[in-house]
Amino acid sequence: MSPTRKLAALPCGRRSKWVVLALWLVLLVAVGPLAGKLMGAEDNQASSWLPGNAESTQVLDEQRAFQPVDTAQAVVVYQRASGITPADQAEATRDAAEFRTVPHVVGPVTGPVVSGDGQAMQTIVPIDIGTNGWNDLKPAVEQLRRIAATGSNGMTTHVTGPGGVGADQAAAFAGIDSSLLAATVSVVIILLLLTYRSPVLWILPLVSAAGALTVAEAIIYLLAKHSGLTVNAQSAGILIVLVLGAGTDYALLLTARYREELRRHQDRHEAMAFALHRAGPAILASSATVIASMLCLLIAEMNSTSGLGPVCAIGVLVALVAMLTLLPALLVIVGRWVFWPVRPGYGTPEPTRTGRWAHIGTWIGGKPRKVWVTTALALGACCIGLVWLDANGLSTAGTFTGKPDSVVGQQVLEQHFPGGTGAPLTIISTAEGAPAVREAAGTTPGVAATTPPVVHDGQALFQATLADPPDSQAAKDTVDRVRDAVHAVPNADAKVGGSTAVVLDAGRAAGNDNRAIIPLVLGVVLLILALLLRAVTAPLVLIATVVLSYAAALGISAFFFANVFHFQGQDQAFPLFVFVFLVALGIDYNIFLMTRVREESAQHGTRQGALNGLSATGGVITSAGLILASTFAVLGTLPVVGFAEIGFAVALGVLLDTLVVRSVLVTALTMDLDRHMWWPGRLSRPVAAAEAAPSEPR
Repeated sequence: MSPTRKLAALPCGRRSKWVVLALWLVLLVAVGPLAGKLMGAEDNQASSWLPGNAESTQVLDEQRAFQPVDTAQAVVVYQRASGITPADQAEATRDAAEFRTVPHVVGPVTGPVVSGDGQAMQTIVPIDIGTNGWNDLKPAVEQLRRIAATGSNGMTTHVTGPGGVGADQAAAFAGIDSSLLAATVSVVIILLLLTYRSPVLWILPLVSAAGALTVAEAIIYLLAKHSGLTVNAQSAGILIVLVLGAGTDYALLLTARYREELRRHQDRHEAMAFALHRAGPAILASSATVIASMLCLLIAEMNSTSGLGPVCAIGVLVALVAMLTLLPALLVIVGRWVFWPVRPGYGTPEPTRTGRWAHIGTWIGGKPRKVWVTTALALGACCIGLVWLDANGLSTAGTFTGKPDSVVGQQVLEQHFPGGTGAPLTIISTAEGAPAVREAAGTTPGVAATTPPVVHDGQALFQATLADPPDSQAAKDTVDRVRDAVHAVPNADAKVGGSTAVVLDAGRAAGNDNRAIIPLVLGVVLLILALLLRAVTAPLVLIATVVLSYAAALGISAFFFANVFHFQGQDQAFPLFVFVFLVALGIDYNIFLMTRVREESAQHGTRQGALNGLSATGGVITSAGLILASTFAVLGTLPVVGFAEIGFAVALGVLLDTLVVRSVLVTALTMDLDRHMWWPGRLSRPVAAAEAAPSEPR
């Protein structure tokens, strides 16, 4: 027995299967409590999302010298269309005094200030966000809203500003782990039941995937707690979907090959050993593609993006280990009966040879060039939707699928006060250069007012109120003008931050990440495919089909976002996230298909090998694609536009890869290129093709 065969037999030996099960049980008991602590280790502070070397991030760090705690300003807005009365002002003054007693409120409460038109008032309340990010904002803002609404006597009240928006974001992400987990598990159970048509078989892949998720969350918690790994609500949520989706995909592929081998081997242990030996390389290559692609995110400037890479890589690695050890052990322990009511008996015919996908393969084989050209043109037509792509960032209002109180409050604030009220620029300079820096900033077009500087340890800090709404393009242009003006002040070492500057810097960093990471991921995936398939043509063809699928999915998604869902745009990181997930996960199905096609081509020739490979893998890959697409679609249930857009686009892209690209386009291209698909490998040579040709049925 070869070394690889011996290694494949380890998880499913007559005695070793019990050892594997025992080791996993001990591991789960040991790390289970740690997995539950991951949410508490999340870092949702602004710096965990921002580019690490950006000017706005430096301002956030340096302003701690002036404010011992990180604060976010909540703006309490009062509005009476008929005009603010003296009684209204007295009520707002009493509210301001009560605001100071709210937990986490620090520093001076400013206001109430009546608007120039006399129809609104604002009170600015600084809130300590501590080390828990927006989690401490939510209870404080809820209490501010209750105080303002009590005794308002007909005035409408809202809490907005960075503090109000952060609190509403915290509410949107509240319970994300539990809700996503429940929804994803429900979807996986339903689809596994439909796939296996067995009342019990679905339990084993789900238990294995759940075990992988538990171990992955425990490992990530330890790294976040002791090694500085950045984990936020975004990466924690995507981890759940990715581990359950990818883990179930690997389980489906292995289980399908095991069921196939059970018809050829009377001993189930031997059948599983053969299944692991044959399907293992494809699963390993698939997971290596995903892991390598995710690790490419480490070079990202955005902290939220670079932190997502290792989190997802760890999750996929643990899922791989679980599906190659725990799942095989469970399957051989329970025996053939777990496939009831359709048990794969020894010596029974393999149904995939004459199934639906065999008929589709035969149809493609009759006219492969016409099929792939037509399919490619159809996918190209879908790319027209890219004209609606608007990945220039989301405004405050565009962040939520609904209209929370902070969004309504921001709109009221903009009607009665300068647009940048409540979200000013923060400018830090040397104490000596502060007067000149303030003068330069105050005379910049787009700046409505500046505050007197506060001096501490040789540095000065002041704020500049923008004339335009803080999330508008006009406000971003003002940031650039202010930076040019204050940077020109000699020996001032001036820096400009604040919420508008943060959005501007994040957008530019995301653009840099897109340009750097997308080519890197393509190169890594191409290299893995070349090593796996021992060819050059096949990897290039597969990469081209996946990129075409990505562009088509992005085009269709952009059309729906603009014309059906009426979203205001996309986050700057949206194209990168969708690309990484679709290329890394979409290439999985091509790997599953082409490794089987290569195996069959060595015996029957490439054209028949493509037909046999599609027949054998069509059903399982389609089921895997439906499960993965459904798990990502669960992200659309969150009231956050960024998650909804990623979930929709990735789900759509996975379906395109599964149902169109892999089953039709790749199969047709393989049949048309024939042995040249494997150039310059052995299978591309006429001698090898001739040796395989006699066994090809005619």
